[in-house]
Amino acid sequence: MTLKQSLAAILVVAATSVGSVWGYSQYQQKQSDTSRIESNLFKPVSYTGDPAADGPAVDFEKAATKAVPAVVHIKTLTKAKQTTSRDMEDNPFRDFFGDGFGDLFGGRGNMQPQVQRASGSGVIVSADGYIVTNNHVVDGADEFTVTLSNNKTYKGKLIGKDPSSDLAVVKIDASNLSFMNFANSDDVHLGQWVLAIGYPLNLDATVTSGIVSAKSRSLGINSRQSKAPLEAFIQTDAAINPGNSGGALVNLDGDLIGINSAIASPTGSYAGYGYAIPSNMVKKIAADIIKYGSAKRAYLGVMYGSDQMSDEDRAKNNIKDGDGVYVMDVAKNSAAEEAGIQKGDFITGINGAPIATGTQLIEKIAIMRPGDKVNITYRHNGVEKNATATLKGESGTYASIKEQAVDQLGASFENLDSQKASRLGIAGGVVIKNLQQGVLTDQTRIKEGFIITKINNQRVSSVDGLKQALANAGSSAIISGIYPDHPEREYRYALNDLQ
Repeated sequence: MTLKQSLAAILVVAATSVGSVWGYSQYQQKQSDTSRIESNLFKPVSYTGDPAADGPAVDFEKAATKAVPAVVHIKTLTKAKQTTSRDMEDNPFRDFFGDGFGDLFGGRGNMQPQVQRASGSGVIVSADGYIVTNNHVVDGADEFTVTLSNNKTYKGKLIGKDPSSDLAVVKIDASNLSFMNFANSDDVHLGQWVLAIGYPLNLDATVTSGIVSAKSRSLGINSRQSKAPLEAFIQTDAAINPGNSGGALVNLDGDLIGINSAIASPTGSYAGYGYAIPSNMVKKIAADIIKYGSAKRAYLGVMYGSDQMSDEDRAKNNIKDGDGVYVMDVAKNSAAEEAGIQKGDFITGINGAPIATGTQLIEKIAIMRPGDKVNITYRHNGVEKNATATLKGESGTYASIKEQAVDQLGASFENLDSQKASRLGIAGGVVIKNLQQGVLTDQTRIKEGFIITKINNQRVSSVDGLKQALANAGSSAIISGIYPDHPEREYRYALNDLQ
């Protein structure tokens, strides 16, 4: 399911049409009416409270002074290579503006085979030069130049990246650097003051202020670059623009509460809200990348409805209403199955913290590693229960996902007979039968009798294998195979918007 959101700016204009000929008495009456209205609207407000009770004014200077030296400008260079329109379409952060969402990264140039330069931000998290930024800032780049707030410049080295969370770590050879302390993002609350710090629009270090306007937001943008996206954004109205990607969202102590990653805007520049990856998630994933070179993802093994799912889709998937996260399915051999969680249960708490949405559930599990134990509060048939699960490093297999993946194609399938496969000179495959309305007929000109041999270049020799390959494919897939009348030629069909 693709996220389609649009933002509309509402402009209210009050206009008064006045005749060209006015009598004096009419003008005098008009003046009198206007004065009376103004006297009612613009009366001074009397204040009788104690000024000292309001406390001191909000002070951003301390936080800005502390945090700015730990935020860097990252410039990337991608060596000359042919860039096709397909490459541009596949870049998940190239253009979200049609959906109302955009990344905060400077442009990548055009489609000509030439050197491409871009610009983003990063946050120093250790005195010896480890820097956290966004994956989409560094993805595909060949060289990194890191400039500090004092204009010192270093060559950067990519340590590792995690497309699921859109995080990456870059290292520079330096010592005794100013670095950012991690705050506990669980303590962030709605309405608190925050500062966004970065290098937008190729400017020098820039600080803007705003408030936290929401927590645990899911936008669906990371699904464009990962089959298992992690999203639990902090939403703020602090002004951020292209180039802010990878920059810091800090509290009034100047400590890191998030890494700025995306904006909601109809134009691609600041006009709405910014979204930051919460610091607890950043801290864990960055530590994994620094230690292991990649993030160590833990899975509970439950399927649940997206926070963006419409009421119609919820009804179609038989998702029940209730407090907590409704479990649509439990993966075979998963941590959840071993803990006793079943389809139809409601997960209401993780380690004592209340859970109301799938995004909150993701946020809690994302800061854990395989092997960690987690206490789960859930309701089974209306009865509250508690269980302890040991998280695993794999999500497990959902039987219902495999069935749904193949059902949406709009056809029936059967295994290719081994003797026929031998005559055709192939190892095996799956034959399309009874082609009806569905993704195959909507998006391709595929015909009945076509023999599927590969999904996304993964060999398929049985219907069960087809189901698993489609379940693993995510939102798009390339079906490859042959027609029995022309076994010497391989045909390929592209499928998009798979659920």
